[in-house]
Amino acid sequence: MWKEAYLSNVLSADPMELVCLLYQHAESAVQDARQHLKNGDIAGRGQAISKAIGCIGELNASLDQKAAPEVSANLEKLYGYMLFRLTEANVRRQDAPLAEVESLLATLGQAWQQARAKQAPEQKNETPATPAAPVWQEQVLEPVAHAWSA
Repeated sequence: MWKEAYLSNVLSADPMELVCLLYQHAESAVQDARQHLKNGDIAGRGQAISKAIGCIGELNASLDQKAAPEVSANLEKLYGYMLFRLTEANVRRQDAPLAEVESLLATLGQAWQQARAKQAPEQKNETPATPAAPVWQEQVLEPVAHAWSA
């Protein structure tokens, strides 16, 4: 039953919500990996890290280089770094890299949630065919650069 509800949420999500969902799921997977590491569950840790890697891979694949080339390049590097740290955590069986990635995902996820919340009032004033595209601005760090956000 929960799978149908989840699928329905994903299929009805707006582009920014999809990015937020990916951050949430990646962060949750890293939390699971940390718990599995603590419990000595090697298979569980590996599966959770693989799930996090998949989510980050989707975020990376959705970057829109044309919308914001500099931001996209920086996010691409950050995603690569997170993938490296996740792999390192799995191979070395260390919690510190997992904690670091969890923190990065939480920070980025919060930024997207804030941008989405700011966008919601703007969208009420627009027609559904022309949703506002979020833009990263150095002062407020509002995200852009994911193809789903356009």
